[in-house]
Amino acid sequence: MKEKIRLSGVPETMLQTVYARAKESSGRGAIHDAKAEELIEKLDYDFSLADKDTAMRSGVIARTIVLDRLTKAWLGTHPGGVVVNIACGLDTRCYRMSGYAHWYNLDLPETMAVREKLLPESGTISQIAMSAMEDWGSKISEQNVPVLIVIEGLTMYLNAKDVQQIFAVISSRFSQATIFVETMNPTIVRHFKEKSIDASNAKFTWGIKNGKALAELLPGFRFMEEHSLTEGMAVFAPIYKLLDKLPTVRNISNKIIVLEKEL
Repeated sequence: MKEKIRLSGVPETMLQTVYARAKESSGRGAIHDAKAEELIEKLDYDFSLADKDTAMRSGVIARTIVLDRLTKAWLGTHPGGVVVNIACGLDTRCYRMSGYAHWYNLDLPETMAVREKLLPESGTISQIAMSAMEDWGSKISEQNVPVLIVIEGLTMYLNAKDVQQIFAVISSRFSQATIFVETMNPTIVRHFKEKSIDASNAKFTWGIKNGKALAELLPGFRFMEEHSLTEGMAVFAPIYKLLDKLPTVRNISNKIIVLEKEL
């Protein structure tokens, strides 16, 4: 029996993103995500819009490539670290990575109820059913260990105060932390729609120009570097090896911004 999922708004977008990863994994193969392929086989859901939405699919795969590379590198230099995956949806990165002591997947209760059915997790992988703006830091049991926080596919649905609140939670719980956060350019927020995302009634609402501008909003956090998703696009669309060199293209693309909590 396949699992029928009823979600709307931002939580529904997790179905499109896991489908994008599964389709790429079983097709062209720019990423390998066996767990996503397994999940899609379990779901009773109409993926026809996601199937046609090449812009959404390309973006999801590009950010997966960039974030997988960054996360793997971080774990390589911080063995035994703790990872907190905010707004995880049906993300399967914890199954593609190794070297962490504990991985926490966090999302809204309605989303985590779906995840718990499809991906029951325990041991070194834990689930936290809370808003990213609540005091989820109190659920992290480890003390004085390296911490990585990944915020993927979320900030563009929030506003500046919401983003500041998420970082306030991080700041109040951790003396040191590295954050990888995906952001969208304000121009894209205003003018671009992804058909499959739009159909779920989720709307892009917030963007920021670059990592330095983001750090200015977040006292106590230092901007380290940023990566345009064009870096991921170049893996499966070679033209982006050239386009990535153009500042205009890099600037308008979604970014993965790397921040560190200052001591």
